[in-house]
Amino acid sequence: MTEIRLDFQRHERVGFGEAILCARKSDAQLATIMDHVFERGESCLMTRLEQDVFERFPADHRARLDYDPISRIGYFNWTPPEAPGPAQIAVVSAGSSDMPQAAEVIRTLTYLGAPTQQFIDIGVAGLWRLLGNVEELQKFPVIVAVAGMDGALPSVLGGLVPGVIICLPTSTGYGASHGGQTALNAALASCAPGLTVVNIDNGYGAACAAYRALNMIRKAAALAERR
Repeated sequence: MTEIRLDFQRHERVGFGEAILCARKSDAQLATIMDHVFERGESCLMTRLEQDVFERFPADHRARLDYDPISRIGYFNWTPPEAPGPAQIAVVSAGSSDMPQAAEVIRTLTYLGAPTQQFIDIGVAGLWRLLGNVEELQKFPVIVAVAGMDGALPSVLGGLVPGVIICLPTSTGYGASHGGQTALNAALASCAPGLTVVNIDNGYGAACAAYRALNMIRKAAALAERR
């Protein structure tokens, strides 16, 4: 079996640790990774962990995993942070069909210690639902906009709120939605300036982009206070 080489220094370089992509890894590889993490007294985020794979893990590994089948994310050997504070990142999903991708964002940010507030099912097909939440959304420095179908939600948000907007196109939709390609193209071609776009269904990547932005906002605020 190929040697497992984990990046335990990543947190020192970029502000958050390495995540383990479970897809296409064997059960034996995942078990070895968890053993290495546990031996060092570390924790890790495990993404794209399917429920049947989780259920095949030995009992001692499962006991150390906080697993959620909707997001397909597991927290291994993890202790929740104390008093993480108020939410500074909003996760806005156009429809409830986008819940798996939104859950991946939320679970990742929870692991990283960045609490979120979720706004569910406020897509532009019922524009009143979004407009009824605009005043509250304007308070968030960072927003992750999760949308499939025609992917219109991020563009509309971009004209209504001042914060950083991370667009997460999803594979939700029929026919011409082309598995999320239409939503991705809509985000890339948006007339709302300044949007950041991640790949289709990449909730982990969207969460990391949001966390990086929030980290720099926090650092800037701390520097301003010292002055």
